[in-house]
Amino acid sequence: MNPSPNVRRLLAVVGLLALTGCEAPAAPAASPFTCAAGTVAGQGSSAQTNAVNAWIKGYQIACPDASIAYASTGSGAGVRAFLAGTGDFAGTDTPLSGTDQSLADRRCGSGPAVHLPLVIGPIALAYNVAGVGDLRLAPATIAKIFGGRITTWNAPAIAADNPGAALPATKIRVVHRSDGSGTTGNLLRYLAETAPADWPYRTGGDWPVPGGSGHRGSQRVAAAIARTDGAIGYVEFSYARVDSLPTVQVGTADGRFTGPSDHAAGLTVAAARVTGADGDLRLEIDHTSVSGGAYPIVSVTYELVCRGSVTETARSFLAYAVSDPGQAAAEHAGFTPLPPTLRTRVTRTLTTLR
Repeated sequence: MNPSPNVRRLLAVVGLLALTGCEAPAAPAASPFTCAAGTVAGQGSSAQTNAVNAWIKGYQIACPDASIAYASTGSGAGVRAFLAGTGDFAGTDTPLSGTDQSLADRRCGSGPAVHLPLVIGPIALAYNVAGVGDLRLAPATIAKIFGGRITTWNAPAIAADNPGAALPATKIRVVHRSDGSGTTGNLLRYLAETAPADWPYRTGGDWPVPGGSGHRGSQRVAAAIARTDGAIGYVEFSYARVDSLPTVQVGTADGRFTGPSDHAAGLTVAAARVTGADGDLRLEIDHTSVSGGAYPIVSVTYELVCRGSVTETARSFLAYAVSDPGQAAAEHAGFTPLPPTLRTRVTRTLTTLR
């Protein structure tokens, strides 16, 4: 006999706590979700892979009659597959363009495609420069480095951001994504907004600057940085932590320099504006106004689903992801918990998807 939904929720909490090495509390404090039977398939963003894998493990412990699969193909490939009718949901690190939104709505048929922000975290500028253990960079300096206009680590602009630091004459080696990536899209949008005079390149999910070292997926980018002296690149903070890579403290609007952290990323997302309607929760971040200890380069991964044709099992799995044990699992995997107000809005939208 299968356990009741309440018991399953308790099992999810206990299972998660067993993974983290903590003792179970006397009473669980989980947001409600109800188990369902069946299969769910998703694909897309590699940035959220570790969070989704943690959710799959916790959910299937709690709900053994369900089978969840996720293919880490990258945001661009995930969106294309979703538009072609593949899978119950797709993960993307950037909202759909107007054209893709129209195509997604047509694919859904029974209702529009909606964005559910479920995974957030800082995008770290990870580096590997022998002898440099602390590095601060202003937005204009970052743009010149990634745009190829600053080529050595002892350049005057870098020295100005790091007064008194001993900087080597090592050649800068830029590492970037070679596949279509929402992580790339978020970094390019940040550069275009905060350093427009120094970033003449296009935005979007493909790296636009000639040269550098391109790699497919965040894990390969992190590995390339780790083995290359003089390297700098961009990855989700969880990958930088796994590879023990130092990360840049980024200049913000109030003149401070802030490093990536869950708290600092949460402050940025909490201040973002919801621009969608009718349960579509796409967010707009004003990078030029980030201050007060917030970290400005943030990734928000959305799950794309079709309003009006979400299966009971897919809705149940996504409800688990936003629940207390689901958010704790994501945090344990290296991601930032959703700010409370946004989490409430996602939960409310999930109850309306049928």
